[in-house]
Amino acid sequence: MDVLKFDYNHKGDNALKELERITSKAAEVQDNILSGILERNKDTQYLRKYMKGSKDVMEFKRSVPVITYKDVCPYIQRIANGEDSSLITGHPITEILCSSGTSGGEPKLMPTISEDLDRRTFVYNLINPIANKYLEGLDKGKTMYLNFVKAETSTPCGLPIRTVLTSYYKSKHFQCRPYDPFNDLTSPIQTILCEDSNQSMYCQLLAALIHRHKVMRLGAVFASAFLRAISYLERKWSQLCQDIRTGHLSPMITDPGCQTAMTSLLASPNPDLADEVEEICGRPSWKGILCQLWPQAKFIEAVVTGSMAQYIPALEFFSQGKIPLVCPMYASSETYFGVNVKPLSKPSDVVFTLLPNMCYFEFIPLGKNGTLSFDVEDEEVVPCDKVVDLVDVKLGRYYELVVTTFAGKETGGIVFSFLVSSDSCMETGLYRYRIGDVLQVAGFYNKAPQFRFICRRNVVLSIDLDKTNEEDLHRSITLAKKKLENKAFLAEYTSYADTSSVPGHYVLFWEIQWLEPDDEEEKLLMEECCIAVEEELDYIYRQCRKRDRSVGPLEIRVVKPGTFEKLMDMIISQGGSLNQYKTPRCVKSNSAMLKLLDGHVTGSFFTPRDPTWSP
Repeated sequence: MDVLKFDYNHKGDNALKELERITSKAAEVQDNILSGILERNKDTQYLRKYMKGSKDVMEFKRSVPVITYKDVCPYIQRIANGEDSSLITGHPITEILCSSGTSGGEPKLMPTISEDLDRRTFVYNLINPIANKYLEGLDKGKTMYLNFVKAETSTPCGLPIRTVLTSYYKSKHFQCRPYDPFNDLTSPIQTILCEDSNQSMYCQLLAALIHRHKVMRLGAVFASAFLRAISYLERKWSQLCQDIRTGHLSPMITDPGCQTAMTSLLASPNPDLADEVEEICGRPSWKGILCQLWPQAKFIEAVVTGSMAQYIPALEFFSQGKIPLVCPMYASSETYFGVNVKPLSKPSDVVFTLLPNMCYFEFIPLGKNGTLSFDVEDEEVVPCDKVVDLVDVKLGRYYELVVTTFAGKETGGIVFSFLVSSDSCMETGLYRYRIGDVLQVAGFYNKAPQFRFICRRNVVLSIDLDKTNEEDLHRSITLAKKKLENKAFLAEYTSYADTSSVPGHYVLFWEIQWLEPDDEEEKLLMEECCIAVEEELDYIYRQCRKRDRSVGPLEIRVVKPGTFEKLMDMIISQGGSLNQYKTPRCVKSNSAMLKLLDGHVTGSFFTPRDPTWSP
């Protein structure tokens, strides 16, 4: 079997049959993937440095180092400045894709090559047939899936720099795609291509309201983006109703493409529809608003795992718990990984089946005996013999994901529903590249492992010997916020390590909506939350706090409502992507983000006592 000659253009039942085939032959598929990558790229400068022109798989595993972005970044910068793409890939690079930069630092630039869309389409074609096994009739209506593009820039040598979805939506593969009843979007393409996110959001929501009785699926890339749309709707519903009532588009819409598309949809006044929407949005509570506005909706599609899990209560509030939350696939800005074969699983139970034809997978073991510990630092050199192959991972164990991606001329391709590229792929010359995601093996689908996403390992707070990762922080805050139940609602949070004084201390920025404001009760509750967070942090943190006194009391700074929306606006205005935006879980000192947050603080609260700790 030659994986490089796979037919990736499967649809419907054929896509499901192909899923069964490749997962049943996971080891064989992986062997062919790596052999094909080495055959294609053995003469690149990067691989010749370590393999001297060899295409031997064992030589690759012995000699090619496990790397992070900082190791490959100089090669990418050289290509961006005009050097030949043969530095890292056997095929011409056509554009540069940029990550969101909100998972743990600055945006990453990833050169891309052409001829990758088939693989992406394979995953894309898998998602709906899988979902349709559990929720029939998805081809009988429309999809309200909110997507946005942003303005592109270019490298010194003229290569375009785009976000992943911007690249896809500007491609012929999206604009000239054949009609697909499973993906009949409410949003006209012109509204998606509008670079003004405010006008784009307005028009996409207006279109979704016009089609409200036909909508079968709701969604956005991340849960945070979908909730941002609800927040926007809360502010603009009256104006949207006026457009529907009169059949005339608001003068705030100045983008020509949006004007043309929406004028066609607003062909005539529709006072009955305007009255329906106005009555629903005008109710005193928006609990269950999604069910009321889009009564045929069968599920909400968005990333709700990892740090996005904190948005689940808000989504359940707006859907009254009646619309399932579906997280269909696992992907990153570097490459795509797998699908959720049980889409109706609870968000806490979601696992992803890694697709062995996506790239070559390897894994760095973390911890021992089924417990998670980070004994390999982010910047530490990982011995080549430490990593294990896809089919050799063990149930219940934790691993960090490492990938070697496609590059060079190739007829196959990936897919997906959330983060897709365009005619160009997102994969080029990443050899044994550390993604930075921590996964736990949760089971197997045929011979392919299934993983639960745990956290990003490179997002940490640290003052002294303490090291708090994203999962630890999220878990402690999730437990602590229970102190607010029936009194307040934690809308959003981030953190930073304040080392401006000695000892330094953790600072949490919380945006809270109080149900019954009471200054004295607020102080007591926030101090209880500070205590609860510290009690849930690990042994070393509590040792540093109580015994060593090398970390000061934890602080919660409460910020004004809307602060985190301003933070999102600022990041997007500086080049971030609305589609890919995730609230940064840790901000840097002396940064513009920290300055914005500190400028909106309404109250500061410290832990009144030391956390529990014993030798």
